[in-house]
Amino acid sequence: KLHDEVKAAFAREFLQPDGSLKESSQTGYALAFSMGLIPDEMLGKSTEKFVGEIQRFNWHLATGFIGTPRLLPALNAAGRNDVAYRLLLTDTYPSWLFPVKNGATTMWERWNGWTPDKGFGDIGMNSYNHYAFGAVGEYLYGSGGGIQEGSPGYKSIIVKPVIGEGLEWAKTSFDSINGKIVSNWKREGEKLTMDVTIPPNTTATVFVPAKDAASVTESGKPAGEAEGVKFLRMENNAAVYAVGSGNYQFQSQP
Repeated sequence: KLHDEVKAAFAREFLQPDGSLKESSQTGYALAFSMGLIPDEMLGKSTEKFVGEIQRFNWHLATGFIGTPRLLPALNAAGRNDVAYRLLLTDTYPSWLFPVKNGATTMWERWNGWTPDKGFGDIGMNSYNHYAFGAVGEYLYGSGGGIQEGSPGYKSIIVKPVIGEGLEWAKTSFDSINGKIVSNWKREGEKLTMDVTIPPNTTATVFVPAKDAASVTESGKPAGEAEGVKFLRMENNAAVYAVGSGNYQFQSQP
C-alpha cells in the first residue's frame, strides 16, 4: 500500500506526459525503473526516454555512486537488456571495461582514476581498490548468469539467464545456505546449452530461452518428458520449467 502511494506521488510530481522525468538523467531513470515507480501505461514512453539518456552520452554510462548499481537492473526491468549488454561490454571511457583495458585488476573509485591523456586523477578521492562500481556483479549473476532468489534464503530459486549479444558463454555459481547453485550456458551457432544445478531441499523455476517448448530437451529427452521437470508456460521467448534438486542439461534453439 505504501509503495502504491509513493508511486502515485512520484508520478504526480516528476513524470511528464511524454514519459520523461523532470530534471533527470540516467540515474533518475535507473532509480525509478528499479524501484517500480513508473506506471504501467507509461512504461513504453519512459523506456524510450531512459534509453535516450544513454544514447545522449554516445551509449556510455553517466552514473555515479547512487546510479551505477541500479543502471543495468533498471534496463532489465525496462526490457532493454540489449542496451544493458552494450554498456556492460563497452571498453571506452567511461565504462567498466575501460580500467580493465588499461591494466586494472581491482575496481577504481572513479571512472577516470587514470586516463591515457591526463594520467592519474585527483589524489584526494582516487582509490584503486574501491568496490562501489563493482555493483555490476549483481547484473552479471542475476541476469547474465540468471541466478535469482525465489524466496528468502534461496529455498526456491529462479534461473533466468539473459543471453545477450557479445557473450558466447557464462559460468555462474552461488554458494547458498542449502548448497551450490549453478547456472552455466553456452551458445554454439543456433544451439543453446544450459547446465543447471539445484541443491538439495530446494526447488527452482528455470527459464530456457527458446523459440518454442517443442525445441527444448533435457539430457537428450524432450524436456516435458524428463524426470523431475514440469513444463509451466512460454513467457517472453523462454520455456519455463519447474524442477526439483539435481543436475540438468537443457538444450534449445533461442
